[in-house]
Amino acid sequence: MAQTTISHFRHLIRTLNYVVSTHAAEELEDDSLTILDLENIVLTGKIIERQRDTQTREVKCVISGIALDGSTAEAVVKLGFTGKLVVITVYLS
Repeated sequence: MAQTTISHFRHLIRTLNYVVSTHAAEELEDDSLTILDLENIVLTGKIIERQRDTQTREVKCVISGIALDGSTAEAVVKLGFTGKLVVITVYLS
């Protein structure tokens, strides 16, 4: 499987080909972040870590970027089976 790049994630964000998990939506609200903050985190960020789930073997990426207010935040994402970007969680760092 080819390694997913930040440019591919950015393309999926720009074309609105992403879904936000319930957990990520709750975390956005808890940290007073919006969907626009999430998009900006991916659009300005870089992949700082790749994690492989030991049971499913799925690869998750941690992206560190900037929220709209200038604060540093991170998003954990993966590429879904349908090709959409799945946002697992988002948090201020």
